[in-house]
Amino acid sequence: MSVPRLVATDLDGTLVRSDGSVSERTRAVLAALEDRGVPVVFVTARPLRWMDDLWPMVGGHGLAIVSNGGVVFDVAARSVRELRGIGREDGLVLGEAIYAGVPGASIAIETVAGIRCDPTYVDSLHPAPPGTSVGTLEEIWTVPAAKVLVRHPGLDPVRFREAVIAAVGSLAVPTWTLDGLMEISAPGVTKGSALVGLAAELGVAAADVIAFGDMPNDVPMLTWAGTSYAMANGHPDVRSAADHEAPPHDEDGVAVVLERVFGL
Repeated sequence: MSVPRLVATDLDGTLVRSDGSVSERTRAVLAALEDRGVPVVFVTARPLRWMDDLWPMVGGHGLAIVSNGGVVFDVAARSVRELRGIGREDGLVLGEAIYAGVPGASIAIETVAGIRCDPTYVDSLHPAPPGTSVGTLEEIWTVPAAKVLVRHPGLDPVRFREAVIAAVGSLAVPTWTLDGLMEISAPGVTKGSALVGLAAELGVAAADVIAFGDMPNDVPMLTWAGTSYAMANGHPDVRSAADHEAPPHDEDGVAVVLERVFGL
């Protein structure tokens, strides 16, 4: 394998440990790649509002893909380079389909300015911040949604996923990282599609990209990249899709692989 020209990595379950930290070993590897002029692109389901503590690790190259491909972000300029979201008209049609197909479901939308929720939406792990807009979709969907979040605590996770996927149909792209939560992007929008566009801008071919991930939403990115690694702690579908397996995220698997590949 030739030395990659671009590193693309998921965060939670991949670069970030179970306790939410990024180890000193991993930080040192990212800094070494920055010194060599190798861009490291974070490719994550996280919304922009969850990224502030991680931006310093991107270095001067400063590009990231967040919200499952819905947003390409210029970290250095702290500005959105591209938003591929779901507009109000399409969003209301999508919402109606989900409410009808998954009775009792609750919906929130992630925008570049923050989250907006319907009155029944609750995230016990990551509560919406004070001042969050709450209302019907007709009231809150006034700007494009980078991604849509759907929950239904009363349904078995597998049945829930199947019901949401069936309800969404061809209206959008559903995926998931956690049981009990479905994440929906605009048609054609995935981590992979966003990475394809960003790599093209940088003049980097798929063969020169090395990518890391752990969950089904990473599969489009991993199958496109010339070299792909699934984390040992990853979902079975991801381990089947990737070329190689990296040690678990809690053992600094991404850093271990990059040290070897780049001779650090």
